Amino acid sequence: MSLLGSSLLTLPLASFGKFEIPKAASLRFITASDGHYGQPDTDFESSHRQLIAAINQEKNVDFVVFNGDLIHDDPKWMPEVKKVYDTLKTPYYTTRGNHDRVSEAAWAQIWGRSANYGFVSKDQHGIILASSSNEKGEYLCVDVGFLKSQLEAYKDLSHVFLFVHISQNDWTRHGVPCEEVLNLIASYPNLKATFHGHDHDVDGIMLYKKKPFLWSGHFGGSWGNPFPSYRVVEVGEEGKTATYLKTVKDGIVLNGHNL
Repeated sequence: MSLLGSSLLTLPLASFGKFEIPKAASLRFITASDGHYGQPDTDFESSHRQLIAAINQEKNVDFVVFNGDLIHDDPKWMPEVKKVYDTLKTPYYTTRGNHDRVSEAAWAQIWGRSANYGFVSKDQHGIILASSSNEKGEYLCVDVGFLKSQLEAYKDLSHVFLFVHISQNDWTRHGVPCEEVLNLIASYPNLKATFHGHDHDVDGIMLYKKKPFLWSGHFGGSWGNPFPSYRVVEVGEEGKTATYLKTVKDGIVLNGHNL
């Protein structure tokens, strides 16, 4: 249950203590956060190129989620970062973070969907992308009405995964207390995990009423863990789910969890 669980895994990926990768995955996706494209005094172009190259080397990826802080404040960067994401070999989706300071209309125009969005992958996996900020960059609780409607729509699916940039609990330095959201998440058995960004120095797991909440550190920006990273999630054909964090630079597995 440690937030900061980044000791290197040196054993084969198939097994590390209680952590096991499914032998055959029915769903495999990647999430990365906090690229901060356009942040002054950072090499944001290189950090994005390196991440895209790392993801493009991964095999059998169904989709990627960039989990917020796509840009760093200035709206002019949003169309530019989209051009970078478009070089991925796999479909991708985005969530809104507090540095993504564009209007709702601009967001929808650029990304082709609203900041609150859901879809079904491979007929059995519900994916929910929830906004946790606005054009002003405020830290917000997720829209409970939207979240409940999506969870209800997906209640008969085998797995649901939620992506929210800002932690909906104040267990991190930069989280917000959103008890109603947390209790709603806890009330749906098939919601298997919630993924956060925002906290660049956090890359582990926390539990709320036995529900896992996971972070991915960061791959850009000016602060945080010294190892830019991204998270892989695999759902086995038998339904078991595993996730592990990898470094962008050389693909070292930093931590892993069965969900």
